[in-house]
Amino acid sequence: MTAPTTRFLTGITTTGTPHLGNYVGAIRPAVQASLRPGTESFYFLADYHALIKCDEPARIQRSTMEIAACWLAAGLDPERVYFYRQSDIPEIPELTWLLTCVTGKGLLNRAHAYKASVDKNLADGRDPDADVTAGLFMYPVLMAADIIMFNAHKVPVGRDQIQHIEMARDIAQSFNHLYGPHFTLPEAAIDEAVATLPGLDGRKMSKSYDNTIALFAPPEQLRRQILNIVTDSRAPGEPKDPDNSALFQIYQAFASSDETAALRQAYADGIAWGEAKQLLFERIDREIAPMRERYRALTGNPAELETILRRGADKARAIASPFVARLRHAVGLRNLGQQEGATATAKQDERPALPGFKQYREADGLHYFKLVDASGRVLLLSTGFASPRDAGRAVAQLRDGRIAGLEQHIRRPDDIAEYELSSALALLAQAR
Repeated sequence: MTAPTTRFLTGITTTGTPHLGNYVGAIRPAVQASLRPGTESFYFLADYHALIKCDEPARIQRSTMEIAACWLAAGLDPERVYFYRQSDIPEIPELTWLLTCVTGKGLLNRAHAYKASVDKNLADGRDPDADVTAGLFMYPVLMAADIIMFNAHKVPVGRDQIQHIEMARDIAQSFNHLYGPHFTLPEAAIDEAVATLPGLDGRKMSKSYDNTIALFAPPEQLRRQILNIVTDSRAPGEPKDPDNSALFQIYQAFASSDETAALRQAYADGIAWGEAKQLLFERIDREIAPMRERYRALTGNPAELETILRRGADKARAIASPFVARLRHAVGLRNLGQQEGATATAKQDERPALPGFKQYREADGLHYFKLVDASGRVLLLSTGFASPRDAGRAVAQLRDGRIAGLEQHIRRPDDIAEYELSSALALLAQAR
């Protein structure tokens, strides 16, 4: 038996050049996460999403190249993960349409981006839907397709993006309710330890504020940008407040605990701002310099990047293509020459029988449970629990579709595919 694998999925929209905030907040933690045992990681360049907000073809192409090179330069191993360009997976737009047909307009009306556009138009005295494209309105459905195409368990996001994951769950549940347990219900993965960097002006580092520090800028450009970080007027020798210093917060995101403590003491001792900025430049450059060389080599050889992305797409499509074939069959897009006998005339409202949990006690005195499908096939087995209450709590969590934290307590039999277990748990969750 093998332990269940947790699937993580992350996408980056290809509309800009990555900066230090992207690196600290998304790229570095995602690369580190891809090395954890018991995980399967999917990373994609969201170029279909880019079309919603950008109508500059050259910019999208260049951003795709730069972001792909950044991920690889930062240590992402394309042989270890699924690394692909969204537009290279034709099954994604097909799934988007299947999901569109089960998604209520009322759900999409509540999407934050759409509501923000409507509110702005109303405030300006314009028609509520002025300049709102169907792409913007349907954005949550495309995002749901990205996620549930690969039955991702966890999607790392910031708190402002939790709604996207909740909507993906709602859409997946709607499909599962109509056509059976095909999709795992994803969960947002929020890492409170991941830093949010301030920019040059102290606000959150963002292209929207034009206050970013380029990730792989040449050293002299990096130094100039760091020198432009806004500081207060305290002179050399005066104690300075590290907790309200953008410069200190950026340094902390790159430095060790000992280095951070040393700079905090230097602030108390009145370090000059120019000296503090030099320390920040040296610390960032020490981490970025080796990656910068790899980045330059990759952007100087776009054909190599294209080959890597194509290989990644082939790898991802090995999952997506047969899965969408099953979904096409589920909704009735079938070969007319292959009738299913009595099944073809079954009532449309007939639903598959639910799998069920069985709890029991073994001779060792421990309490166990297993999940079996309608035919009695074992889909999941537990390890032993000291009390029936502990086993029951684990069962209740699994019934809610939440597998996180139970990985060490459950085992999937070798003859059960991961998607079969995920689908069974999704069906139980949506039936509650």
